[in-house]
Amino acid sequence: MKSLNEEQSQVVVDFVAWGLDMHAYSKKELVYRTNLVLAQIGAASLEQGLVGNTDTSLSVLADKLIAIQDVSFDMGWQEAINRTQLLNIVTPTPDVLAAEFERLYAVDPEQAVKYYYFISESVENVKVKDIARNIAFTHNSKYGDIEITINLSKPEKTTAEIKAAASAPKSSYPPTALDYTNEGYVGSVTAAPRLTHRFIRDDFSGETWGWHYSPYAYFEEHAIFVNFKRQAMEMGQRTFTRLMQIVTRYPMYMVGSNADLPIVGGSILSQEHYQAGRHEFPMMKAEIKQTIKLPDYEDVTVSVLNWPMTAFKVSAKHAADVVTAGEYLRRAWENYSDESLMINATSAKGERQHTVTPIAQFKDDQYELYLVLRDNGTSDEYPMGIFHPHADVQHIKQENIGLIEVMGLAILPARLLMELQQVEKFLVDRATIEEVAESHREWAQDIKHTRQASPANVTEIVQEEVGKVFVRVLEDAGVYKTDAAGQAGLNRFIDFLTSTK
Repeated sequence: MKSLNEEQSQVVVDFVAWGLDMHAYSKKELVYRTNLVLAQIGAASLEQGLVGNTDTSLSVLADKLIAIQDVSFDMGWQEAINRTQLLNIVTPTPDVLAAEFERLYAVDPEQAVKYYYFISESVENVKVKDIARNIAFTHNSKYGDIEITINLSKPEKTTAEIKAAASAPKSSYPPTALDYTNEGYVGSVTAAPRLTHRFIRDDFSGETWGWHYSPYAYFEEHAIFVNFKRQAMEMGQRTFTRLMQIVTRYPMYMVGSNADLPIVGGSILSQEHYQAGRHEFPMMKAEIKQTIKLPDYEDVTVSVLNWPMTAFKVSAKHAADVVTAGEYLRRAWENYSDESLMINATSAKGERQHTVTPIAQFKDDQYELYLVLRDNGTSDEYPMGIFHPHADVQHIKQENIGLIEVMGLAILPARLLMELQQVEKFLVDRATIEEVAESHREWAQDIKHTRQASPANVTEIVQEEVGKVFVRVLEDAGVYKTDAAGQAGLNRFIDFLTSTK
């Protein structure tokens, strides 16, 4: 074991000072925490009498400590575990974090949330540097500005890591990446290290829920709320009630749930969870197309939005009124069919096909619940889903259209970065069509025939065309199209809503 010089010692002292700044421990634990760091980096001693400061970020200090360690790792996941072992030394324990959060919440909920986000960024539970790699732009459409991102934040695994994961023993612990047993989990070749992972626990509808910030956030303060009960995703009055409870406790955030069916739902249907954050999505800025009145819900306003997917906004002064009106609308949709538009409440096998994607927020002293109609049906022509991105737009987006996309924020795969660069080269005659990915060739040729691209404007043109495709993606996922037949069908459903009880 080595002794540290003054510069290295200062790194250790500054690192431990961060724990004080995050209220992880008191000054009484400084020596104890310092020795934990020394043990982790394989050092015997350090220079005495140094004063710690937090001018340098905790992430940068972790980099320096790993350099002092002078350890090489065959696999990236081993290095990630080593890093979180260091950061865990100065991270508040779950009890300490919860106590400080509740102390601040009693004074000002906004301060409690800011504190928790500060912790999450500091110990890299929010991957700030990785998120910064994402490409983001907006597209002006007839529905308003649509947000587009190409997701480059998640690191790609090497071939060696993929092989190691494939040959690793299967484990059911933690059962999912969302489960509460991830809190403090060391990690492995198949599971990300979560030593610094912390939940804020809440009680909603008599159940224990926990929430944390998403490591690879798609929007501002992107949070995940998880039901510790380990039940499958569901949709109904209990869901709406919990969403209202969350925005009551955290009025600074919107919160929504993926749908509970496979084609129109999210990627983890086995674990009930919601997504929240401090972001006004394009759908929330959409113009109101018409306002309707539901029978027996006089204190509730229901609006139909000008949006590529069929979206209603239910709003009222009291959360309970929004919940009951929202449930009335959901139940009506669950059992409604219009075969002329391939809208069927059940499949040929009698399986439920209708559900909603709900989003809640508290705004201007009103509770709001957005309900987007979803249909899980398939056909011979559309085996991946009648109301799923169709084949001609899947070169841009073929994955399920989940909660975030529904609201107008495209999460596009990393593969597009290189593929779109080749499209740009083709448009300015610096690449042949054969050098463009096959899935994009017809699209690229159409752009070339209709747009005048130059090196100065080609990126802007391609981004605009990507935006147009994503609008089509949303229109494909919409149950009532914006054409005359679709609008007539929507009017029939509205008549059904307003004339039955």
